[in-house]
Amino acid sequence: MVFNELFAERRAYTGPERRRSPRVSLNLRDDNAPDISVVMPCLNESLSVGLCVEKAWAGILSTGLRGEVIVADNGSTDGSVAVARAKGARVVHQPAPGYGNACLRGFDESRGRIVIMGDSDDSYDFTAIPQLIAPILAGDCDYVLGSRFKGWIEPTAMTWSHRYIGNPVLTAVLNLLFDLKVSDAHSGLRAFTRPALSHMALRCEGMEFASEIVIRAARVGLQVAEVPIVYYPRIGESKLHSLRDGWRHLRFLLTLSPALMALLPGVLLLAGSLSAQVGLAFAGGGSQTLWAKVVCALIAIVGAGLVTGGLFARTYSVRSGFEQPGLLWDWLTRAFSLERGLVTSAGLTLVGIVLIGIQFALGWGSAITSSASASNAVMALLLVILGLQTCVSSFVMNVFSVLPGAYAPRPSMAIGALPAAVSPAETWGAVTLTGEAS
Repeated sequence: MVFNELFAERRAYTGPERRRSPRVSLNLRDDNAPDISVVMPCLNESLSVGLCVEKAWAGILSTGLRGEVIVADNGSTDGSVAVARAKGARVVHQPAPGYGNACLRGFDESRGRIVIMGDSDDSYDFTAIPQLIAPILAGDCDYVLGSRFKGWIEPTAMTWSHRYIGNPVLTAVLNLLFDLKVSDAHSGLRAFTRPALSHMALRCEGMEFASEIVIRAARVGLQVAEVPIVYYPRIGESKLHSLRDGWRHLRFLLTLSPALMALLPGVLLLAGSLSAQVGLAFAGGGSQTLWAKVVCALIAIVGAGLVTGGLFARTYSVRSGFEQPGLLWDWLTRAFSLERGLVTSAGLTLVGIVLIGIQFALGWGSAITSSASASNAVMALLLVILGLQTCVSSFVMNVFSVLPGAYAPRPSMAIGALPAAVSPAETWGAVTLTGEAS
C-alpha cells in the first residue's frame, strides 16, 4: 500500500480496527545475514510489543527481503519478553537503563544491511516499512527519518504541549544551532544503512539519543530523506518525562554548540571589556571610574574563560569523533602548541608583574586618585590572572592534543545490491499467514 493510500485510509477510520495486522507464524531456518533488521526498544510494553512484532514481520514480508525483528528489553517486568518471543522476535537484554542504551544494544545485535528502529508501543505502524526504506533501496539516501509532522498525527496521539511547544521548539533549536532543515527531530521511526549506522558512532544513553542521530547524520555527511508517517496513540503508559527529557535534549544541543554558546560570547566580552579599559584609561579619576575598570577586568576574565572553555569543547568534540574538523580546528592545529601557550602565559604574567612593581613604586593610594595609576593597577592584576589562566589552559589543550584522533574521512555508504524480491517461502523457509489479529 503506497503512503497516499495509507494516509487517506487513516482518515477514514480510527480505533481498534487500526490495530489489525497479519498474524505471522515463523520458522526461522535461514542462516544468512538478513537484509532488514527491525530494532524495538522495550520497557514494560506487554500490551503492545506483540502487535508491533507482528506488524514488523508483515512489513518485512511485504518487501520481499529477508529480515529479523529484535526487541531490546530494558528491564521489563510485565511479561514483555515472553510476548515478544512468542511472536517471533529475538530478544536481547540491556540492563543499563535508558532509551539510547536499549537502542544501541539492539543495533549491536542486529545483522541486517538496513536497520530500522521504532518504538514498541504501537505508536508507529511497522507495516509501512516498504515506504520507509524505499529511498534507501532506490539509492537516494543513507538514512531515512519518518516525519510525523509531514504526515498525520492522530488527535489523541500527542499532547498539545508536545505537539505545539515541545517538539517544534526543540526541532527549531536543533535546526538553528546545526544549520539543518528537519521537520521532526524526535521521531521514533527511522531507517539506516549499516555503514551509515556504523559511521555515526552513536553513544548517547537517554532520550537525547533521538537528537544525537540527527546531529551525527549531518556532521558525518549522510544523505538524509524524510518520509511522512502516521503517528497513533500509544498503548500503555508513556515513559517520557516532559520537563526532564526536554531539558536533556536541550542540554545536549547546547553542549554540542561551543561556538555559539561559548566562543562567540567569550570573544565579544573579552574584546569589549579590553576596549573599555583603554577608553577608561583616558577618563578622569575617582572611585566610580575605578569601579568601572574593575568591572571591565572581571568581564574580561569571564570572556577569557568562555573562549578557553569553548576551545576545549570544540577540540574534544573533534578529537572524540563527535564532529568533523573545520576552519577553527585547522587554525588550532596550526597555531597551538604547549610551548607557544607557555610562552604567551609567561609574557602576560611578566608584563603584569612589571606593572605591579611600578605601582608599588608609585604607591597604591594613587590608584584611587589618579586615573593612570588606577588603569595600571587593574591592568596589572588582569594580565597576571590571564597569564596564569593561559598556562593552565595550555596544559589542558595539550592533553586533548595527545588523545587518539577518532575522526576519519567518511567512507562510502553504499549497502550493496539487495537481492531481488523473493517469495515469503524463499525468504524464511516456512512462513504462513494465518489471518488477522484483532
